[in-house]
Amino acid sequence: MDIQFPNLHINIENLPKTFSLFGIDIAFYGCIIALGILAGIFLACYMAKITGQDYEQYIDFAIYAIVFSVIGARLYYVVFSWDYYGKHPAEIINIRQGGLAIYGGVIAAVLTCFVYTRIKKISFRKVADTGVYGLVLGQIIGRWGNFFNREAFGGVTGDGNPFAMRIFFGDEYKISQVPDVVRESMETWKGKSLTEIGYIQVQPTFLYESLWNVFVLILMIVFRKKKKFDGEILLWYFIGYGIGRAVIEGMRTDQLIMPVIGWPVSQALSIILSVTALSVVVVKRMRIRKKVKAGGK
Repeated sequence: MDIQFPNLHINIENLPKTFSLFGIDIAFYGCIIALGILAGIFLACYMAKITGQDYEQYIDFAIYAIVFSVIGARLYYVVFSWDYYGKHPAEIINIRQGGLAIYGGVIAAVLTCFVYTRIKKISFRKVADTGVYGLVLGQIIGRWGNFFNREAFGGVTGDGNPFAMRIFFGDEYKISQVPDVVRESMETWKGKSLTEIGYIQVQPTFLYESLWNVFVLILMIVFRKKKKFDGEILLWYFIGYGIGRAVIEGMRTDQLIMPVIGWPVSQALSIILSVTALSVVVVKRMRIRKKVKAGGK
C-alpha cells in the first residue's frame, strides 16, 4: 500500500504493517512503541544524572511504569469503546489489533510514580519532573506507530494543505475501513466514488501531535533551570500537551466519545488538565513571589 505527501514530494510505496522474523509476523507499531520506551528511559536517566539523582532508580521505576501504562492505556480504550467490547469481551486482551489510548498510559504512569515514590520514600514531584521528559520523547516516537497502522488521522483536507496525506487502497487498506465522515467528504469534494479516486486525502494528525510534542519537549528542557518548585515541569507538560491534544483531537476521525455528553473524551480531558495545571502553576508562583518579597523586607 502506498502513502503520499504530495506537497512535500514524499511517496512511500508498498508500506507494510508488519515484517516477518523466523516465520513470525512482527508489527512495526510494536517495534516503534518499544523504541519510544527505550529512548524515553534513556532520556529520563540522562536528566537524572545531570540533576544529581540516582539514574538507576529510574530504570527500576520504568519496569513498573511500562507494565501498568500498557494496562492503563488498554483499559482507557476499552472503557470508552464499551459498545464493542461489551459484546466481544474476549477481545479485551487482544492488543495485537491495536486499541491503546495514550492518556490511559499517562494516567497509569503518574499513579505508578506516586505509589513507587511512596514505597521508596523519595520525592514524587522530583521523580515526576525528571521522568516526564522521557514520557514526552516516548510519545514523539510512538506516534509514528500510527503512521504504519494507517490510523489516528483526521478528516479530509484540501490540496492546499502542505501536510496533506494520501492513503491509497491496497491489500492492507480497504475502502470499508474508511470512516464514513471521510468517505462522504472525499466523494463530495472529488465528485467520484472512492473506488474511482483510489485514495483518501486526510489530515496526518499523528504527525501534528508528534511535531507538537517536539515543541513541548524543547520548552520543558529550556524551562528546566527556571522552574520555581518541584512538580512544575510535570504541570507544564500537562499544559503544553493538553493544549495541543485538545486542538488535534478535534480533527481526528477515531475519537473516543463520552456517553450521554457526546464529547471526545481525550479532548475534554486535555482541556481540564491544561486549565487545572495552569491554575496550579499561577497560584504556586504567586505564593512563592509573595514569600520572596516578604523575606526581602
